[in-house]
Amino acid sequence: MTEGAAAETPALPSDTVSFAHASERQFARLLDFYQIEWDYEPTSFDLEWDREGSVVQRFTPDFYLPMYDLYIEITTLNQRLVTKKNRKVRRLRELYPGIKCKIFYQRDYLSLVSKYGLENVSG
Repeated sequence: MTEGAAAETPALPSDTVSFAHASERQFARLLDFYQIEWDYEPTSFDLEWDREGSVVQRFTPDFYLPMYDLYIEITTLNQRLVTKKNRKVRRLRELYPGIKCKIFYQRDYLSLVSKYGLENVSG
């Protein structure tokens, strides 16, 4: 490498994943910055079945943090959809009591964006 030439920065995990929402990418970048290992939507949990035993409802939290054995669901959506997610997380806890799952609400997300000087990407 010649003097003054910049070394190529390796891609961060948050640069290699196709996220469903911009807020998820921002959250992943924050985790990358603090070198917190994460997986994006690694597990789907069956929540409801029909009479034949076929799954009719699943819940896939956005992130899993292996070091903390914790799932994170980011929600920056309107209140009606937040209520639906709250119901899913309650059901998850009933059916899988050993699973830890935390919901980050819009206010939590906006607080992180503000605290860490991240751009506000709520759409």
